[in-house]
Amino acid sequence: MIIAVDGPTASGKGTIARALAEHFGLPVLDTGLLYRAVGYQTQLNHGDPDDAADALVACQFPASLLDDPALRFESTGSLASRVSVHPPVRAALFQRQVDFANQPGGAILDGRDIGTVIAPHADAKLFVTASAEVRARRRHVEMLSRGVEVTYEAVLADVRARDARDTGRADAPLLRAPDAMLLDNSDMPREAAIAAAIAFVETRLRGDG
Repeated sequence: MIIAVDGPTASGKGTIARALAEHFGLPVLDTGLLYRAVGYQTQLNHGDPDDAADALVACQFPASLLDDPALRFESTGSLASRVSVHPPVRAALFQRQVDFANQPGGAILDGRDIGTVIAPHADAKLFVTASAEVRARRRHVEMLSRGVEVTYEAVLADVRARDARDTGRADAPLLRAPDAMLLDNSDMPREAAIAAAIAFVETRLRGDG
């Protein structure tokens, strides 16, 4: 069983993907972490994340980088959004994601093009979203809890900039697959969103819809 979970930044798709993985006993891959690693490695290389050649070189990052806490920094998320617009970078990371999706027994992947590009054959697809204002508010609270001094306005501007890059890129833009469940959790508690996602996947497995 393959489950694709797509959505914009700070939408809660990672939380839902991990909950689904625990519920159904499947391995999960945060594909955004791969792009964060490329973005961070570009910075370590003193390269330009907006330059396709520099970003492509960074695709050779060491596997140990995926465990670096710096990949979770807000600044690294912005770097990931910038390197992900380059088609050569997406091509370099494509097979790694496809292999994970197609492993025996199935898997869950969360990202921005899982249901449309990486695993269009997924058994269940979800598109998790929330308004930009809600996503920015959640991210702002999270950052403040980590001791990061930033204004809500700055976070909202960053969220909107990432949305524009993700939906506007020519190669594998952020899109809801036609057969994906739209899960807008702007006004939903975390537990309710997870329950809705699980119910949808179980319905798909039964073939009810």
